[in-house]
Amino acid sequence: MPITAKLSREFYDRFGDNAVNELVGLLNDMDMTFKTELRQLNDQNFERLERRIAELRAEMADLKAELIKWMFLFWLGTIATMLGFGRFFLGG
Repeated sequence: MPITAKLSREFYDRFGDNAVNELVGLLNDMDMTFKTELRQLNDQNFERLERRIAELRAEMADLKAELIKWMFLFWLGTIATMLGFGRFFLGG
């Protein structure tokens, strides 16, 4: 959306229509350039964020697998200990 500059008639009278129109054109070009650069930066940041989220998801999957492994080992050790106590106390 271009800049809509509302300049006074005195401004136009002092600098002339051509110069003022050129100034407004320059401001519009600058505005478009800044918007384009901002859009590019936002796109780059969004891509970076998507990559980081994917990395975090992969890390979480790895952590989940590691946690499941340790839970299995914990419960296996607990069951073995309980069987050992049962055998000892029940005289098996």
